[in-house]
Amino acid sequence: MKNKSSFPTFTRRDFLKATSGSLASLATLSVLPSLAQNSPNGRIRHAVIGTGGQGKSHCRSFAKIKDCDVVALCDVDPERLGQAAALLVNADRVKKFADFRQLLEDKAIDTVSIATCDHWHTPIALAALLAGKHVYVEKPCSHNVHESNLLVKAAREHKKCVQHGTQRRSSGQVNAAVKALRDGVIGKVLAAKAINHQLRKPIGRAPVSEPPTGVNYDMWLGPAPKHAFTKNRWHYNWHWFWDYGCGDLANDGIHQLDAALWGLGVKYPKGIVCSGGQLFYDDDHETPDTQTIIYEYEHCHLIYEMRLWTDYAMEGHDNGTIFYGTEGKLEDGRKGIVVTMKDGQSRKIEAEGVSHQENFLNAVRANDPSKLSAPIEVGAVSANLCHLGNIGTRLGGQRVEYDPVAERIIRCGGREAEANAMLTRTYRAGYELPYRA
Repeated sequence: MKNKSSFPTFTRRDFLKATSGSLASLATLSVLPSLAQNSPNGRIRHAVIGTGGQGKSHCRSFAKIKDCDVVALCDVDPERLGQAAALLVNADRVKKFADFRQLLEDKAIDTVSIATCDHWHTPIALAALLAGKHVYVEKPCSHNVHESNLLVKAAREHKKCVQHGTQRRSSGQVNAAVKALRDGVIGKVLAAKAINHQLRKPIGRAPVSEPPTGVNYDMWLGPAPKHAFTKNRWHYNWHWFWDYGCGDLANDGIHQLDAALWGLGVKYPKGIVCSGGQLFYDDDHETPDTQTIIYEYEHCHLIYEMRLWTDYAMEGHDNGTIFYGTEGKLEDGRKGIVVTMKDGQSRKIEAEGVSHQENFLNAVRANDPSKLSAPIEVGAVSANLCHLGNIGTRLGGQRVEYDPVAERIIRCGGREAEANAMLTRTYRAGYELPYRA
């Protein structure tokens, strides 16, 4: 590796040749002994990459799981890094890194969770797989469709557990609700609505300024294009810029969309009707505040509704998923899961489950990706349907037809070339993807 910014691509031949302690040596780590042989007393040594709000939640969640030690943290922001370390009982012993590549070279680490900006999710996940780590990656798993598909291939090739951060898949209640739908609790299910209704306040307009002291802003930008620092492109608000985030469809709406896909028992649709834009914001936002998407299947429809200016309940929910059947409806919201029949009778569905993080570690211990609640093969579909919905929206409200086998958009209102270009991105020199299948 010629310089610290280099983020090289590996082939199998490169893997076999890699012997140094640089990033190239990540490839050799995939032949390490299994976790059970490698960890003393069966304890899992976990690292968290990205220590914002979600990353701090990872610190707390993994630290409280039996026989799991959070041993390392990584963030380009030293202030956040220190705050996250302070949450841990072993704060004085936890290793801190500003560069995730150095963290991944630590052979003592078994698993990593990634809670960075969206545009870093797949690049770090791929590097972690090459380093022989099992991966928990936050939603969306990728910044674009190509990255999702690549991550599926890498996980399969390296035979590692990759859990997607759509945690409702581990909910006992949602599992019970899906089973009830399969058993015909509301008859034949013909439609589902994924609702993302909430108030996200305007962010205003932020001038160009200097990055915070001690922050490696070039590393934060990573594969994204060079852009001057502004506070609106920084913590959390990066979600609303296409270079780093994917809008609220892939940020929050993905949870409801994923539950709808699961309940309907479907994957890729035959067509996606897209509409959206900004009816509320007049500021630095690039992503929509209003979005309606219809995913068309042969025997059902999935409707996504997003309004980021409604701070009042809609159909009893701010965010939730509703299934409509021939005999009634099933509502999955923050207040629980309720089945309501045509005659007005209703009942709740309740059941116990394990945390999403615990499910991940259980699968890691068994070295069995099939035990994951949200394996990357499933998470990639949910993420890709968000990306495809955004593509159709950004191109002026086009109907999109995507071929998941060819991994191409085959129809998009005459704008197929533009749409297919948006399935991936141009990676900034020095930050190319480390794996290309």
